[in-house]
Amino acid sequence: MTETALSATAEAVGARPASDKVSIVMFSGTADKFIPLAVLAQAGAAMGMEVRVFVTGFALHAFTKERHGLPFPAELVSLAPAVARGMSAKHVAPWDDMLRQANELGAKVYAYSMMSGVMGLEADDFNDLVDDVLGAATFLQTAEAGETFFI
Repeated sequence: MTETALSATAEAVGARPASDKVSIVMFSGTADKFIPLAVLAQAGAAMGMEVRVFVTGFALHAFTKERHGLPFPAELVSLAPAVARGMSAKHVAPWDDMLRQANELGAKVYAYSMMSGVMGLEADDFNDLVDDVLGAATFLQTAEAGETFFI
Protein backbone atom coordinates (compact mmCIF):
# COMPACT_ATOMS: atom_id res chain seq x y z
CA MET A 1 0.00 0.00 0.00
CA THR A 2 1.42 3.40 -0.88
CA GLU A 3 1.92 6.22 1.59
CA THR A 4 -0.96 8.13 -0.02
CA ALA A 5 -3.25 5.11 0.25
CA LEU A 6 -2.31 4.56 3.89
CA SER A 7 -2.93 8.22 4.71
CA ALA A 8 -6.28 8.19 2.93
CA THR A 9 -7.27 5.00 4.74
CA ALA A 10 -6.31 6.45 8.11
CA GLU A 11 -8.29 9.62 7.42
CA ALA A 12 -11.31 7.63 6.22
CA VAL A 13 -11.57 5.72 9.48
CA GLY A 14 -10.61 8.70 11.63
CA ALA A 15 -7.44 7.01 12.83
CA ARG A 16 -4.82 9.28 14.27
CA PRO A 17 -1.76 7.95 16.04
CA ALA A 18 -1.47 8.95 19.68
CA SER A 19 2.16 9.73 18.97
CA ASP A 20 4.29 10.30 15.92
CA LYS A 21 6.77 7.76 17.28
CA VAL A 22 6.51 3.99 17.58
CA SER A 23 9.06 1.58 19.00
CA ILE A 24 8.82 -2.16 18.50
CA VAL A 25 10.74 -4.54 20.73
CA MET A 26 11.22 -7.78 18.81
CA PHE A 27 12.26 -10.62 21.09
CA SER A 28 10.49 -13.65 19.66
CA GLY A 29 12.39 -15.85 17.26
CA THR A 30 9.37 -17.68 15.83
CA ALA A 31 8.18 -17.21 12.26
CA ASP A 32 4.65 -16.16 13.22
CA LYS A 33 5.94 -12.92 14.78
CA PHE A 34 7.95 -11.53 11.87
CA ILE A 35 5.06 -10.56 9.59
CA PRO A 36 3.39 -8.44 12.32
CA LEU A 37 6.76 -6.81 13.02
CA ALA A 38 7.22 -5.88 9.37
CA VAL A 39 3.61 -4.77 8.84
CA LEU A 40 3.65 -2.46 11.87
CA ALA A 41 7.05 -1.00 10.96
CA GLN A 42 6.05 -0.50 7.32
CA ALA A 43 2.66 1.05 8.15
CA GLY A 44 4.13 3.39 10.74
CA ALA A 45 6.92 4.52 8.43
CA ALA A 46 4.46 5.03 5.55
CA MET A 47 2.32 7.19 7.85
CA GLY A 48 5.34 9.39 8.52
CA MET A 49 5.92 8.09 12.03
CA GLU A 50 9.36 7.72 13.56
CA VAL A 51 9.76 3.92 13.74
CA ARG A 52 12.43 2.20 15.82
CA VAL A 53 12.80 -1.59 16.07
CA PHE A 54 14.87 -3.01 18.93
CA VAL A 55 15.83 -6.64 18.28
CA THR A 56 16.79 -8.89 21.16
CA GLY A 57 16.62 -12.48 22.31
CA PHE A 58 16.15 -15.25 19.81
CA ALA A 59 14.93 -12.78 17.18
CA LEU A 60 18.55 -11.70 16.69
CA HIS A 61 19.28 -14.81 14.62
CA ALA A 62 16.88 -13.65 11.89
CA PHE A 63 18.94 -10.47 11.47
CA THR A 64 22.32 -12.08 10.89
CA LYS A 65 24.08 -12.53 7.56
CA GLU A 66 23.95 -16.28 8.10
CA ARG A 67 20.46 -17.46 7.14
CA HIS A 68 18.51 -19.17 9.91
CA GLY A 69 15.23 -20.94 9.43
CA LEU A 70 12.51 -19.41 11.55
CA PRO A 71 10.65 -22.09 13.49
CA PHE A 72 6.89 -22.02 13.96
CA PRO A 73 5.54 -22.59 17.48
CA ALA A 74 4.42 -26.20 17.89
CA GLU A 75 0.75 -25.20 18.14
CA LEU A 76 0.92 -23.39 14.76
CA VAL A 77 3.01 -25.80 12.68
CA SER A 78 -0.07 -27.35 11.07
CA LEU A 79 -1.25 -23.89 9.92
CA ALA A 80 2.06 -22.86 8.33
CA PRO A 81 1.41 -24.34 4.85
CA ALA A 82 -2.01 -22.65 4.59
CA VAL A 83 -0.55 -19.31 5.70
CA ALA A 84 2.27 -19.63 3.14
CA ARG A 85 -0.24 -20.39 0.37
CA GLY A 86 -2.46 -17.48 1.42
CA MET A 87 0.46 -15.05 1.51
CA SER A 88 1.55 -16.20 -1.93
CA ALA A 89 -1.98 -15.91 -3.34
CA LYS A 90 -2.33 -12.39 -1.93
CA HIS A 91 1.18 -11.42 -3.08
CA VAL A 92 2.30 -10.55 0.44
CA ALA A 93 5.99 -9.73 0.44
CA PRO A 94 8.32 -11.64 2.77
CA TRP A 95 8.78 -9.99 6.15
CA ASP A 96 12.35 -8.90 5.45
CA ASP A 97 11.34 -7.17 2.18
CA MET A 98 8.62 -5.28 4.05
CA LEU A 99 11.11 -4.26 6.73
CA ARG A 100 13.56 -3.07 4.05
CA GLN A 101 10.79 -0.92 2.59
CA ALA A 102 10.08 0.46 6.07
CA ASN A 103 13.80 1.23 6.34
CA GLU A 104 13.69 3.07 3.00
CA LEU A 105 10.88 5.17 4.51
CA GLY A 106 13.01 5.99 7.55
CA ALA A 107 12.47 3.14 10.02
CA LYS A 108 15.55 2.09 11.99
CA VAL A 109 16.45 -1.37 13.29
CA TYR A 110 18.78 -1.82 16.24
CA ALA A 111 20.27 -5.00 17.69
CA TYR A 112 20.54 -5.11 21.48
CA SER A 113 24.21 -5.00 22.44
CA MET A 114 24.13 -7.11 25.61
CA MET A 115 22.12 -9.97 24.11
CA SER A 116 24.21 -9.83 20.94
CA GLY A 117 27.31 -10.33 23.07
CA VAL A 118 25.71 -13.16 25.03
CA MET A 119 24.93 -14.90 21.74
CA GLY A 120 28.45 -14.29 20.39
CA LEU A 121 27.26 -11.83 17.74
CA GLU A 122 29.17 -8.71 16.74
CA ALA A 123 28.09 -5.77 14.58
CA ASP A 124 29.66 -7.36 11.48
CA ASP A 125 27.51 -10.47 11.93
CA PHE A 126 24.27 -8.59 11.24
CA ASN A 127 22.68 -8.19 7.82
CA ASP A 128 21.69 -4.98 6.05
CA LEU A 129 18.45 -4.67 8.03
CA VAL A 130 20.34 -3.68 11.19
CA ASP A 131 21.31 -0.02 11.36
CA ASP A 132 23.29 -0.21 14.58
CA VAL A 133 23.90 -2.10 17.82
CA LEU A 134 22.61 -0.28 20.91
CA GLY A 135 22.32 -0.73 24.63
CA ALA A 136 19.00 -0.77 26.44
CA ALA A 137 19.34 2.73 27.93
CA THR A 138 20.02 4.29 24.53
CA PHE A 139 17.03 2.50 23.03
CA LEU A 140 14.79 3.63 25.87
CA GLN A 141 15.86 7.22 25.23
CA THR A 142 14.90 6.87 21.55
CA ALA A 143 11.54 5.31 22.55
CA GLU A 144 10.67 8.02 25.08
CA ALA A 145 7.31 9.77 24.59
CA GLY A 146 6.14 7.29 21.97
CA GLU A 147 4.14 4.10 21.70
CA THR A 148 5.98 0.85 22.37
CA PHE A 149 4.95 -2.64 21.18
CA PHE A 150 6.45 -5.94 22.23
CA ILE A 151 6.48 -8.81 19.75
